[in-house]
Amino acid sequence: MRAPDRLDLHMHTVVSDGTDTPEEIVGRVREAGIALFSVTDHDAVKGCSIVRAHLREGDPAFINGVEFSCKDEEGKYHILGYGYDMASPAIVGLVEEGHALRMSKLAKRLDLLKSECGFTFSEADRAALFALDNPGKPHVGVLMVRYGYAPTKEEAIRTYIDRFPMGDAYLRPEDAVRGILGAGGIPVLAHPAFGRGDELIRGEAMERRLAKLIGFGLQGVEAFYSGFTPALQREMLALAERHGLYVTAGSDYHGRNKPVQLGDTHLAAADARPAGLERFLAAVADRTARGAGR
Repeated sequence: MRAPDRLDLHMHTVVSDGTDTPEEIVGRVREAGIALFSVTDHDAVKGCSIVRAHLREGDPAFINGVEFSCKDEEGKYHILGYGYDMASPAIVGLVEEGHALRMSKLAKRLDLLKSECGFTFSEADRAALFALDNPGKPHVGVLMVRYGYAPTKEEAIRTYIDRFPMGDAYLRPEDAVRGILGAGGIPVLAHPAFGRGDELIRGEAMERRLAKLIGFGLQGVEAFYSGFTPALQREMLALAERHGLYVTAGSDYHGRNKPVQLGDTHLAAADARPAGLERFLAAVADRTARGAGR
């Protein structure tokens, strides 16, 4: 499978912290002229099932995706998984664990906002948050704006929510990588240069992180990304080539929750399609041919 001219392998729906339903995502992908896409909701695969149910003959090609929020002693990582078997106990268990940790973080955040900032919410609004598939910081931020605690969602997150570290309430990166592999999928490091908040990871620190993740079984890096400068993109492509990793491209589209458009990956401006991307697509095609990734 040669890389199509327009693809986007990183986007979110209301199943996590996007604002489009999976059904709406299918329509927007059609309208954007994207030939290949993947939904990568945080700690969830439900959106992929819904997308598959709404695809019609002639629609863009689709790859199962997921994004796990991870952390260890060196910091935070976002691990993408592609082409996995949704029925595999390995991915089901990982999603269940990620979801439980996410709900634990929500309860802790709400308690800290109350005890440290005096921000309270009605029982109905608290219940609505906990009823969401995978609530995160944007959902709390939106609620804070509605209550007048912050002028914007971004300010709510930056000034208040991010003040309170969540400790170890995250999946370990090695567990995410091995779980994706166990489900027949391909683990990929999302936006590799970006860590927590405004943290930028490059040079020796990036090499150290990547070596560790490769040791766990990481197979690729998201080298084409909406937030990357040309310099960061070149650095990620060089890392992929040096370590023989797959290359992916994603916008990180969140609908109205993020100023990013579908298909905004910078891949179209590349001089040539990297070999790592062609190899990634061939690997995904092979899994599909063998009945995996459905």
